[in-house]
Amino acid sequence: MRLGILSDTHDQVERTRTAVDLLARAGADVLIHCGDITIPDVIYELSGRPTFFVLGNCDEELDLLRRAIGTIGGTCLDRGGLVDLGGVRVAVTHGHLGKEWERLEAESPDYFFSGHTHQAQDVRRGATRFINPGALHRASTWTVALLHLPNGKLDTIQVEDHRQK
Repeated sequence: MRLGILSDTHDQVERTRTAVDLLARAGADVLIHCGDITIPDVIYELSGRPTFFVLGNCDEELDLLRRAIGTIGGTCLDRGGLVDLGGVRVAVTHGHLGKEWERLEAESPDYFFSGHTHQAQDVRRGATRFINPGALHRASTWTVALLHLPNGKLDTIQVEDHRQK
């Protein structure tokens, strides 16, 4: 199983479309969005495979976003949640709420995905591996990530501006 991880797409629909296409071509089976979606049009770009979303600090129209997630058959984990994917426990939150972070970290997941900082990160603390895929907005380099389960290989994928193609 391969997990495509995105975060901080904000309202970058075209860039999100490009990122999802890159993840699909790399073999992503499941997509996980770590928050700061901002508009439903971004959600629609993630349709076509199992998807999980958390809501970030810039996601203001919560009911509208939840409805859009439901429309594509996605799963909304609200501000954070824990999912089992192929026997691997994955915690997901945006990263702006300390209590949510602490709650999920206390679950000792295998992986912990977050966004918020707009900087890609891959660190291990204890038994948990913390991954931030980077961002598709307000970042010097736009990135997403592909995690290969069960071997744990992580590919960071750079997303070029669609206008440069």
